[in-house]
Amino acid sequence: MYQVLSLALADQRSADWDQFVKNSPDASFFHLAGWQQVLADLGHQGHYLYATLHQQIVGVLPLARVKSRLFGDALVSTPFCVYGGALGSDDVKRHLEQHAITLATELAVDYLELRYRLPQHNQLTTRIQHATFHWPLAEDDAAILASIKKKQRAVIRQSLAQPLRYTLDTSLTDFYHTYSESVRNLGTPVFSKAFFQSILKVFAANTDILTVHNNNKAVSSVLSFYFNNQVLPYYGGGISEARELKSNDYMYYQLMCHASSNKACNSFDFGRSKLDSGAYHYKKHWGMQPEELHYQYQLITAKALPNLSPNNPKYQLFIKLWQKLPLGVSQWLGPKISRYLG
Repeated sequence: MYQVLSLALADQRSADWDQFVKNSPDASFFHLAGWQQVLADLGHQGHYLYATLHQQIVGVLPLARVKSRLFGDALVSTPFCVYGGALGSDDVKRHLEQHAITLATELAVDYLELRYRLPQHNQLTTRIQHATFHWPLAEDDAAILASIKKKQRAVIRQSLAQPLRYTLDTSLTDFYHTYSESVRNLGTPVFSKAFFQSILKVFAANTDILTVHNNNKAVSSVLSFYFNNQVLPYYGGGISEARELKSNDYMYYQLMCHASSNKACNSFDFGRSKLDSGAYHYKKHWGMQPEELHYQYQLITAKALPNLSPNNPKYQLFIKLWQKLPLGVSQWLGPKISRYLG
C-alpha cells in the first residue's frame, strides 16, 4: 500500500519530487516543489503530499492553505496557479485526494479545491468556469507568424511596423511598473514586488521577462515560465498606450519566436481565461481553441461553492473604485489584498 508523506521546505526529496513531476504527462510548472517556498514567502502554509511505494515517489499533490477574513479559508492545489491537482496513476491520485480531504477536514477549512486541467474519475464536484489555450510553435519566426490566424497576423504585422524594440532579462523595474499599471486599470490589486522577486529567485533557470519599449519607454512586459519545452507567459500586461501601439501583440509574438529559437520550446501555453471573457476571445482571435479546465471541489465547512470571480456583482463597486486609484496607492495597498486572492 502507498505511504503518504509531506514534503518539507528544503526537503532532501525535493529533487525526487521534481523529477517525478517532469516525467508525468499531465504535470505543469505549477506542480514543481519550489512553489511551496514561493507560497511560504507570501505567508501561506504548504502541505505538499507525496505517495511512495517501496520508497519511490509514485504520486504528488501540492496543497497550500489560503485564509483571510475577506475571502474565506481554503486548501488549494495550487493557489495563485492555474493548474494543480494530484499526479500519478488513477488509484494513486484517488489515494492522495482522500488524504487531502482528511487534511482539509482536520484544518476545518471552508473547502478543498483541486485545479485539475483534465476530467477526473472521482466523486468530487467539478465546476467549469475557465478555459486554457495551447498552441504548437513552429521552428522559425516566419512559420510562427504564418501559423497565426489571418486577422491577428495582420495586427502583428502592424506592430512590427511600429518603432518597438524588446529586451529579455530578469529585471523587475520596468516589468513591475508596467504590470501594476495594467492590473490597476483592470481593477485588480497587484502583487508585491517581493512576490515576483521570490519567483525569480526560486525558479531562476525557468523564468525570464520580456519588455517592449517605445521610444525608451516600457509599454508592455511579461514574466514567463519554461517547463518541459513549453513557454507560459504568466504575468503580463501593458500601459494605456499599448492598445494603440499593439505592443501586447508584438510582445507575445516575439516571446513565441524567442521560446522556439532560444529555449527549445515547441508549445505555447496562453494560460487561463474565464469563459466568454474579453481575454478568452482575444486568445481565440489568434486561432487557438479553448480547452475547458475541470476544477474540482469538496465542501468541508462551507454550505456552497465560493464565488470569488471579479464578475460577482458584489465586487463591481470595488473594481470601479480601484481603477481610479493613483498608481502609487494601488502598488502600496494592492499587495495587502492580493496575497489572499489565491
